[in-house]
Amino acid sequence: MIEANGLTKRYGERLAVDRLTFTVKPGQVTGFLGPNGAGKSTTMRLILGLDAPTSGTVTIDGRPFSKVAYPMREVGALLDAKAIHGGRSAYNHLVCLAQTNNLPKSRVGEVLDLVGLSEVARKRAKGFSLGMSQRLGIAAALLGDPKLLMFDEPVNGLDPEGILWIRNLMKALAAEGRTVFVSSHLMSEMENTADHLIVIGRGRLVADCTVTEFIDQNSELTIRVRTPERDRLAGLATGKGGVVAHDGEDALRITRLGMTEIGDLAFDNQIRVHELSPIQASLEQAFMELTKDSVEYHAAVPGRPAAGAIADAAAVATEVVSGAIQHGGR
Repeated sequence: MIEANGLTKRYGERLAVDRLTFTVKPGQVTGFLGPNGAGKSTTMRLILGLDAPTSGTVTIDGRPFSKVAYPMREVGALLDAKAIHGGRSAYNHLVCLAQTNNLPKSRVGEVLDLVGLSEVARKRAKGFSLGMSQRLGIAAALLGDPKLLMFDEPVNGLDPEGILWIRNLMKALAAEGRTVFVSSHLMSEMENTADHLIVIGRGRLVADCTVTEFIDQNSELTIRVRTPERDRLAGLATGKGGVVAHDGEDALRITRLGMTEIGDLAFDNQIRVHELSPIQASLEQAFMELTKDSVEYHAAVPGRPAAGAIADAAAVATEVVSGAIQHGGR
Protein backbone atom coordinates (compact mmCIF):
# COMPACT_ATOMS: atom_id res chain seq x y z
CA MET A 1 0.00 0.00 0.00
CA ILE A 2 1.14 3.53 -0.81
CA GLU A 3 0.01 6.35 1.44
CA ALA A 4 0.69 10.02 0.67
CA ASN A 5 -0.22 12.66 3.22
CA GLY A 6 0.10 16.36 2.33
CA LEU A 7 2.86 15.49 -0.13
CA THR A 8 4.43 18.67 -1.52
CA LYS A 9 7.42 19.33 -3.77
CA ARG A 10 8.68 22.74 -4.78
CA TYR A 11 11.51 23.44 -7.25
CA GLY A 12 12.44 27.06 -6.62
CA GLU A 13 9.28 29.05 -7.26
CA ARG A 14 7.59 26.22 -9.13
CA LEU A 15 5.18 24.08 -7.13
CA ALA A 16 5.29 20.65 -8.80
CA VAL A 17 3.26 18.71 -6.22
CA ASP A 18 0.76 20.51 -4.02
CA ARG A 19 -0.41 18.84 -0.78
CA LEU A 20 -1.34 15.50 -2.33
CA THR A 21 -3.12 13.04 -0.08
CA PHE A 22 -4.17 9.64 -1.42
CA THR A 23 -3.93 5.89 -0.82
CA VAL A 24 -3.06 3.22 -3.38
CA LYS A 25 -4.57 -0.05 -2.17
CA PRO A 26 -3.52 -3.63 -2.94
CA GLY A 27 -5.64 -5.98 -5.01
CA GLN A 28 -6.48 -3.51 -7.76
CA VAL A 29 -4.85 -1.63 -10.64
CA THR A 30 -4.77 2.06 -9.77
CA GLY A 31 -4.36 4.43 -12.72
CA PHE A 32 -2.46 7.68 -12.14
CA LEU A 33 -3.65 10.32 -14.61
CA GLY A 34 -3.03 13.97 -15.32
CA PRO A 35 -2.04 16.33 -18.16
CA ASN A 36 1.59 16.96 -19.04
CA GLY A 37 3.22 18.92 -16.25
CA ALA A 38 0.63 17.82 -13.69
CA GLY A 39 3.27 16.35 -11.36
CA LYS A 40 2.85 12.62 -11.99
CA SER A 41 6.52 11.78 -12.56
CA THR A 42 7.58 13.95 -9.62
CA THR A 43 5.09 12.16 -7.38
CA MET A 44 6.41 8.76 -8.43
CA ARG A 45 9.98 9.90 -7.78
CA LEU A 46 8.93 11.08 -4.32
CA ILE A 47 7.37 7.69 -3.59
CA LEU A 48 10.62 5.96 -4.54
CA GLY A 49 12.83 8.36 -2.58
CA LEU A 50 14.52 9.69 -5.72
CA ASP A 51 13.47 13.18 -4.67
CA ALA A 52 12.84 14.49 -1.16
CA PRO A 53 9.51 16.19 -0.46
CA THR A 54 9.46 19.82 0.55
CA SER A 55 6.79 18.85 3.07
CA GLY A 56 4.40 16.01 3.74
CA THR A 57 5.09 12.29 3.77
CA VAL A 58 4.73 9.24 1.56
CA THR A 59 5.12 5.68 2.81
CA ILE A 60 5.05 2.14 1.46
CA ASP A 61 3.35 -0.23 3.88
CA GLY A 62 3.91 2.33 6.62
CA ARG A 63 7.62 2.98 5.93
CA PRO A 64 9.53 5.44 3.75
CA PHE A 65 11.14 3.72 0.78
CA SER A 66 14.59 4.60 2.19
CA LYS A 67 13.94 2.27 5.14
CA VAL A 68 13.40 -0.82 2.96
CA ALA A 69 16.33 -3.24 3.34
CA TYR A 70 16.00 -5.02 -0.02
CA PRO A 71 14.02 -2.60 -2.23
CA MET A 72 13.47 -4.88 -5.23
CA ARG A 73 11.92 -7.57 -3.03
CA GLU A 74 9.22 -5.13 -1.93
CA VAL A 75 8.88 -2.61 -4.76
CA GLY A 76 9.32 -3.02 -8.50
CA ALA A 77 9.38 0.14 -10.57
CA LEU A 78 9.70 1.18 -14.21
CA LEU A 79 10.10 4.94 -14.62
CA ASP A 80 12.42 5.21 -17.63
CA ALA A 81 12.76 2.30 -20.05
CA LYS A 82 15.99 3.67 -21.53
CA ALA A 83 17.78 4.06 -18.17
CA ILE A 84 19.97 1.06 -18.95
CA HIS A 85 23.72 0.77 -19.58
CA GLY A 86 23.74 0.28 -23.36
CA GLY A 87 26.89 -1.83 -23.31
CA ARG A 88 25.35 -4.52 -21.15
CA SER A 89 23.26 -7.38 -22.40
CA ALA A 90 19.74 -7.80 -21.09
CA TYR A 91 20.92 -10.84 -19.14
CA ASN A 92 23.89 -9.08 -17.52
CA HIS A 93 21.80 -6.03 -16.67
CA LEU A 94 19.37 -8.21 -14.72
CA VAL A 95 22.17 -10.26 -13.13
CA CYS A 96 23.74 -7.07 -11.74
CA LEU A 97 20.39 -6.04 -10.27
CA ALA A 98 19.86 -9.50 -8.79
CA GLN A 99 23.31 -9.55 -7.15
CA THR A 100 22.89 -6.11 -5.55
CA ASN A 101 19.54 -7.16 -4.07
CA ASN A 102 20.56 -10.67 -2.95
CA LEU A 103 18.24 -12.35 -5.44
CA PRO A 104 18.86 -15.82 -6.92
CA LYS A 105 20.43 -15.84 -10.38
CA SER A 106 17.77 -18.30 -11.55
CA ARG A 107 15.21 -15.52 -11.27
CA VAL A 108 16.84 -13.71 -14.22
CA GLY A 109 15.89 -16.46 -16.68
CA GLU A 110 12.37 -16.60 -15.28
CA VAL A 111 11.62 -12.91 -15.85
CA LEU A 112 13.26 -12.94 -19.29
CA ASP A 113 10.91 -15.75 -20.27
CA LEU A 114 7.97 -13.88 -18.77
CA VAL A 115 8.56 -10.71 -20.80
CA GLY A 116 9.51 -12.54 -24.01
CA LEU A 117 13.19 -11.53 -24.22
CA SER A 118 14.88 -14.91 -23.83
CA GLU A 119 16.01 -15.01 -27.47
CA VAL A 120 17.77 -11.63 -27.20
CA ALA A 121 19.02 -12.01 -23.63
CA ARG A 122 22.69 -11.88 -24.68
CA LYS A 123 22.32 -8.86 -26.97
CA ARG A 124 23.43 -5.41 -25.87
CA ALA A 125 20.67 -3.14 -24.68
CA LYS A 126 21.83 -0.23 -26.87
CA GLY A 127 20.44 -2.07 -29.88
CA PHE A 128 17.01 -2.54 -28.35
CA SER A 129 13.91 -0.83 -29.70
CA LEU A 130 11.76 1.17 -27.31
CA GLY A 131 9.35 -1.75 -27.02
CA MET A 132 12.18 -4.18 -26.17
CA SER A 133 13.55 -1.70 -23.62
CA GLN A 134 10.11 -1.49 -22.05
CA ARG A 135 10.00 -5.27 -21.72
CA LEU A 136 13.45 -5.27 -20.14
CA GLY A 137 12.36 -2.54 -17.70
CA ILE A 138 9.30 -4.58 -16.77
CA ALA A 139 11.53 -7.64 -16.27
CA ALA A 140 13.68 -5.61 -13.87
CA ALA A 141 10.60 -4.46 -11.97
CA LEU A 142 9.44 -8.06 -11.59
CA LEU A 143 12.86 -9.44 -10.69
CA GLY A 144 12.37 -9.42 -6.90
CA ASP A 145 8.80 -10.75 -7.14
CA PRO A 146 7.63 -7.63 -5.26
CA LYS A 147 4.24 -7.03 -3.71
CA LEU A 148 4.08 -3.47 -5.01
CA LEU A 149 4.67 -2.42 -8.62
CA MET A 150 4.88 1.04 -10.16
CA PHE A 151 4.90 1.66 -13.91
CA ASP A 152 5.26 5.00 -15.72
CA GLU A 153 3.90 4.75 -19.29
CA PRO A 154 4.50 0.97 -19.50
CA VAL A 155 2.99 0.50 -22.97
CA ASN A 156 5.22 3.04 -24.75
CA GLY A 157 6.69 1.43 -27.85
CA LEU A 158 4.79 -1.83 -27.47
CA ASP A 159 2.91 -3.38 -30.38
CA PRO A 160 -0.75 -4.44 -29.96
CA GLU A 161 0.25 -7.89 -28.73
CA GLY A 162 2.59 -6.31 -26.20
CA ILE A 163 -0.08 -3.88 -25.00
CA LEU A 164 -2.53 -6.73 -24.44
CA TRP A 165 0.19 -8.68 -22.63
CA ILE A 166 1.07 -5.88 -20.18
CA ARG A 167 -2.62 -5.17 -19.60
CA ASN A 168 -3.29 -8.79 -18.66
CA LEU A 169 -0.08 -8.92 -16.62
CA MET A 170 -1.08 -5.93 -14.49
CA LYS A 171 -4.54 -7.36 -13.92
CA ALA A 172 -3.06 -10.72 -12.94
CA LEU A 173 -0.61 -9.10 -10.51
CA ALA A 174 -3.43 -7.15 -8.87
CA ALA A 175 -5.56 -10.31 -8.67
CA GLU A 176 -2.75 -11.89 -6.63
CA GLY A 177 -3.23 -9.15 -4.02
CA ARG A 178 -0.36 -6.92 -5.11
CA THR A 179 -0.47 -3.15 -5.30
CA VAL A 180 -0.24 -1.96 -8.93
CA PHE A 181 0.19 1.78 -9.59
CA VAL A 182 0.43 2.81 -13.24
CA SER A 183 0.74 6.22 -14.89
CA SER A 184 -0.33 6.61 -18.51
CA HIS A 185 -1.57 9.13 -21.05
CA LEU A 186 -3.45 6.45 -22.99
CA MET A 187 -7.00 6.88 -21.75
CA SER A 188 -8.38 3.94 -23.72
CA GLU A 189 -5.78 1.67 -22.14
CA MET A 190 -6.52 2.91 -18.64
CA GLU A 191 -10.23 2.39 -19.26
CA ASN A 192 -9.50 -1.26 -20.10
CA THR A 193 -6.99 -1.84 -17.31
CA ALA A 194 -7.55 0.28 -14.20
CA ASP A 195 -10.04 -0.39 -11.41
CA HIS A 196 -9.41 2.86 -9.55
CA LEU A 197 -8.14 6.28 -10.61
CA ILE A 198 -6.11 9.02 -8.99
CA VAL A 199 -6.19 12.14 -11.15
CA ILE A 200 -4.08 15.25 -10.55
CA GLY A 201 -3.85 18.63 -12.24
CA ARG A 202 -1.18 21.27 -11.60
CA GLY A 203 0.09 19.17 -8.73
CA ARG A 204 -3.26 18.95 -6.94
CA LEU A 205 -5.63 16.02 -6.47
CA VAL A 206 -8.75 16.42 -8.61
CA ALA A 207 -10.26 12.92 -8.44
CA ASP A 208 -9.87 9.73 -6.40
CA CYS A 209 -12.54 7.18 -7.38
CA THR A 210 -13.35 4.15 -9.50
CA VAL A 211 -13.25 4.38 -13.30
CA THR A 212 -17.04 4.08 -13.51
CA GLU A 213 -17.56 6.81 -10.92
CA PHE A 214 -15.10 9.07 -12.71
CA ILE A 215 -16.90 8.75 -16.04
CA ASP A 216 -20.33 9.20 -14.48
CA GLN A 217 -19.29 12.28 -12.51
CA ASN A 218 -17.51 14.03 -15.35
CA SER A 219 -19.66 13.37 -18.40
CA GLU A 220 -23.23 13.88 -19.51
CA LEU A 221 -25.51 11.03 -20.56
CA THR A 222 -26.19 11.04 -24.30
CA ILE A 223 -29.13 9.16 -25.82
CA ARG A 224 -29.14 8.02 -29.44
CA VAL A 225 -32.56 7.93 -31.07
CA ARG A 226 -33.26 6.58 -34.55
CA THR A 227 -36.61 7.52 -36.04
CA PRO A 228 -38.08 8.24 -39.50
CA GLU A 229 -39.47 11.46 -37.96
CA ARG A 230 -36.15 12.81 -36.87
CA ASP A 231 -36.82 16.51 -37.35
CA ARG A 232 -40.18 16.45 -35.57
CA LEU A 233 -38.72 14.64 -32.56
CA ALA A 234 -35.78 17.03 -32.55
CA GLY A 235 -38.15 20.00 -32.24
CA LEU A 236 -40.13 18.37 -29.45
CA ALA A 237 -37.00 17.37 -27.52
CA THR A 238 -35.58 20.88 -27.81
CA GLY A 239 -38.85 22.26 -26.48
CA LYS A 240 -38.48 20.03 -23.42
CA GLY A 241 -35.00 21.37 -22.67
CA GLY A 242 -32.96 18.77 -24.50
CA VAL A 243 -29.82 19.53 -26.46
CA VAL A 244 -30.11 17.88 -29.85
CA ALA A 245 -27.58 17.03 -32.58
CA HIS A 246 -28.13 15.14 -35.83
CA ASP A 247 -26.46 11.74 -36.10
CA GLY A 248 -27.00 10.66 -39.69
CA GLU A 249 -30.11 10.88 -41.82
CA ASP A 250 -32.55 9.32 -39.35
CA ALA A 251 -30.90 9.60 -35.93
CA LEU A 252 -30.38 12.13 -33.15
CA ARG A 253 -28.07 12.46 -30.18
CA ILE A 254 -29.88 14.03 -27.24
CA THR A 255 -28.51 15.23 -23.91
CA ARG A 256 -30.24 16.81 -20.90
CA LEU A 257 -33.16 14.35 -21.26
CA GLY A 258 -33.31 10.78 -19.97
CA MET A 259 -34.31 7.69 -21.93
CA THR A 260 -37.72 7.52 -20.23
CA GLU A 261 -38.47 11.16 -21.03
CA ILE A 262 -37.52 10.72 -24.68
CA GLY A 263 -39.47 7.47 -24.98
CA ASP A 264 -42.58 9.02 -23.44
CA LEU A 265 -42.21 12.11 -25.63
CA ALA A 266 -42.12 9.97 -28.78
CA PHE A 267 -45.05 7.79 -27.61
CA ASP A 268 -47.24 10.77 -26.65
CA ASN A 269 -46.70 12.28 -30.09
CA GLN A 270 -47.11 8.98 -32.00
CA ILE A 271 -43.54 9.02 -33.32
CA ARG A 272 -42.12 5.66 -34.31
CA VAL A 273 -38.75 4.91 -32.70
CA HIS A 274 -36.42 2.30 -34.18
CA GLU A 275 -33.62 2.77 -31.66
CA LEU A 276 -33.34 4.30 -28.21
CA SER A 277 -29.97 3.65 -26.57
CA PRO A 278 -27.56 5.32 -24.16
CA ILE A 279 -24.09 6.27 -25.39
CA GLN A 280 -21.53 5.65 -22.67
CA ALA A 281 -18.98 8.43 -22.41
CA SER A 282 -15.36 7.30 -22.62
CA LEU A 283 -12.71 7.82 -19.98
CA GLU A 284 -10.95 10.15 -22.42
CA GLN A 285 -14.02 12.39 -22.73
CA ALA A 286 -14.49 12.53 -18.96
CA PHE A 287 -10.77 13.20 -18.42
CA MET A 288 -10.72 16.03 -20.94
CA GLU A 289 -13.76 17.63 -19.32
CA LEU A 290 -12.36 17.43 -15.79
CA THR A 291 -8.81 18.57 -16.57
CA LYS A 292 -9.52 21.25 -19.20
CA ASP A 293 -8.60 23.99 -16.71
CA SER A 294 -5.48 22.15 -15.50
CA VAL A 295 -3.70 21.78 -18.84
CA GLU A 296 -0.37 23.57 -18.66
CA TYR A 297 0.73 23.25 -22.28
CA HIS A 298 -1.68 24.26 -25.07
CA ALA A 299 -0.62 23.44 -28.62
CA ALA A 300 -1.63 25.75 -31.45
CA VAL A 301 -1.65 25.67 -35.22
CA PRO A 302 1.17 28.02 -36.41
CA GLY A 303 -0.11 31.57 -36.69
CA ARG A 304 -3.19 30.99 -34.54
CA PRO A 305 -3.84 31.12 -30.79
CA ALA A 306 -4.40 27.76 -29.10
CA ALA A 307 -8.08 28.26 -28.32
CA GLY A 308 -8.84 29.38 -31.85
CA ALA A 309 -6.90 26.48 -33.29
CA ILE A 310 -8.97 23.98 -31.37
CA ALA A 311 -12.28 25.68 -32.05
CA ASP A 312 -11.57 26.21 -35.74
CA ALA A 313 -9.84 22.93 -36.54
CA ALA A 314 -12.25 22.12 -39.37
CA ALA A 315 -11.84 25.60 -40.86
CA VAL A 316 -8.07 25.30 -40.72
CA ALA A 317 -8.20 21.98 -42.54
CA THR A 318 -10.42 23.52 -45.21
CA GLU A 319 -8.00 26.41 -45.68
CA VAL A 320 -5.07 24.03 -46.07
CA VAL A 321 -6.85 21.94 -48.70
CA SER A 322 -8.08 25.04 -50.53
CA GLY A 323 -4.60 26.52 -50.55
CA ALA A 324 -3.13 23.32 -51.93
CA ILE A 325 -5.69 23.30 -54.75
CA GLN A 326 -4.99 26.93 -55.64
CA HIS A 327 -1.26 26.36 -55.57
CA GLY A 328 -1.59 23.33 -57.77
CA GLY A 329 -3.62 25.33 -60.29
CA ARG A 330 -0.97 28.01 -60.79
